[in-house]
Amino acid sequence: MVDVARIAGVSISTVSHVLNGTRNVEPKTRSRVLAAIEQTGYRQDTLARAMRRSKTDSIGLVVSDAGEPAFAEMVHGVEHAAAERGLTLLLANSAEDASRERRAVRTLLERRVDGLILACAADSAPPLLADLREEKAPVVLLDRLYRDVPFDQVGADNRDSMRALVRHLTEHGHRRFLVIAGDVRVPVLVERLDGFFDGVRDARLAVDDQQILTGVDLADLRASAGAALGAAGGPTAVIACSTPLAVAGLRALEETGRRTPRDIAFATFDGFDNPDLFRPRLTTVRQPAFDMGVAAVRLLMERLETPDASPRTVRLHQDLQLRESTEGVAPGSTPREPIA
Repeated sequence: MVDVARIAGVSISTVSHVLNGTRNVEPKTRSRVLAAIEQTGYRQDTLARAMRRSKTDSIGLVVSDAGEPAFAEMVHGVEHAAAERGLTLLLANSAEDASRERRAVRTLLERRVDGLILACAADSAPPLLADLREEKAPVVLLDRLYRDVPFDQVGADNRDSMRALVRHLTEHGHRRFLVIAGDVRVPVLVERLDGFFDGVRDARLAVDDQQILTGVDLADLRASAGAALGAAGGPTAVIACSTPLAVAGLRALEETGRRTPRDIAFATFDGFDNPDLFRPRLTTVRQPAFDMGVAAVRLLMERLETPDASPRTVRLHQDLQLRESTEGVAPGSTPREPIA
């Protein structure tokens, strides 16, 4: 910094103000300082600066599947909001592995990130969140929300959105559903399943007529879906509760020769990139994933500013995008008036 100040003909404090943005510096003076920085190849010692300020201007993000489209959009939202605030984002993918997630969280905390945004792995939440509570680390939970935890949370209105989807399908005559629910250790999938049963009760349908497939292995779910679709008196509508589960359901439809929407209706949550490439186009409940990432950063910044404030939970509205895969009336059914 002494060399930079000498070459630019300014004080060391002026160099500091230019580097840290702590005071307005006249444009000509700022240009001289930046030219001197370029000439000398000076780089700030970010570790020393962080120790002095007790801040690293960085945040950590751990997601359970960075390759899944909804999570990828959340990552983009977090990255966008962090960049707007001049923050560095450190990203880790737990791959639904609790031990890998714990190592990632520990590494991020050791790197002294200012706060964490966390989409918990399916089987990790209680012990991990208890440890983070003891650490008193600033944490925002993303997508996968939990009851009675002392952390800010951002998610979507999963239960209400599923209820609306079921209402749409029952109004088109569907009475027998196959729901590919997946890993019900994941709170999001539990909320969607609860919303399905809300919709069934709203329509006064028999719960025993509905088929629910749960589990972790996608190959097993695909096989079970194929068996259900091939049985006599089977479902007239399939609902997949996530994008990977939709792949399993669509494979099962293909293998059993069932055509959408001619033979059976199909709808999914989260959905695929470039939905217009599908024929027929799929009815989808789309998460506001990017906006969820932005909201998570906002909550984290507010938590850092007011660490003693009460925890908040924010739920964003999902978009029910009705497309050709649920058009028409269920085979052998007639539409009925919606229930008030």
